[in-house]
Amino acid sequence: MILTLTGENAFGLKQQLDLLVNQFLHEHGDLALERLDGEESDFLRISEALTSLPFLANKKMVVLSRGSANKKFVEVAEKLLNELPETTELIIVEPKLDKRSSYYKFLKKQTDFQEHAPLDAGGISRWLVIKAKEQGGTISLRDAQYLVERVGLSQQLLAIELDKLLLYSNSVSHEVIDLLTEAAPQSTVFQLLESAFAGRTEQALRLYDEQRAQNVEPPQIVAMLAWQLHVLALIKTGNDRGADTIAAEAKLSPYVVRKSLTIANRLSASEVRRLVADLLQIDLRSKRQSIDIDDALKNYLLKLSTY
Repeated sequence: MILTLTGENAFGLKQQLDLLVNQFLHEHGDLALERLDGEESDFLRISEALTSLPFLANKKMVVLSRGSANKKFVEVAEKLLNELPETTELIIVEPKLDKRSSYYKFLKKQTDFQEHAPLDAGGISRWLVIKAKEQGGTISLRDAQYLVERVGLSQQLLAIELDKLLLYSNSVSHEVIDLLTEAAPQSTVFQLLESAFAGRTEQALRLYDEQRAQNVEPPQIVAMLAWQLHVLALIKTGNDRGADTIAAEAKLSPYVVRKSLTIANRLSASEVRRLVADLLQIDLRSKRQSIDIDDALKNYLLKLSTY
């Protein structure tokens, strides 16, 4: 068996690799496993691992990570892998592959090729629902979406948070999420902007105070506000192109762009420029003068509610 694991979803890729390795070890033992890294192992070491017979076991598994980093291996990979002994199971781990290369085309055609692409917010939410069920608990799709919005798109972090939530309650609710998780600063700043633009000034100011209570300093808030305004500016200059197109060209998450569309639709391009200029002035004044930057930022938020 030759299996290729590839893709930029590092969490999903590692999860699948760990599952396969643990199943093999359970059946054949630790001595039957060899791990190699193409960036560290020379070609002779890789070749020996792939062609040698198992030691004190009837089968062996070789996990070769980033074999593409070893030029000699790539040159003879097709011949070497076609001669792989029947007693050897090989897992090739390549997080990033050049799809134009003959090496990629060979792996795609001749191996069990599994690509783990990054999940968007919707995909991660559905994954949380399934993962909760596998662990004997439940979380609704709506609450899973809320957890993603609150914590962020990192599957690793979300898996840890879900484990914690399920230990507290088999049924994860909106209230349990609020009780046991902390909102990611970037997510909270978006909510802060959303509240301000919607005229919910009390909520916006409360969210600002919560950020400060969590030791998020004003320069950090300025930076995050600037990033959100940057996303709005990209949307306004997108000439009605779709969220996915804008995200791809700007190298942003489509989820981030789609989430900002509602705010962007309320503003003209000139208003976005004005907001950027006003925030820049606050930042410059805080560095050149003695001002109360908290008051300045709160006044800025109050001004947003007039748009």
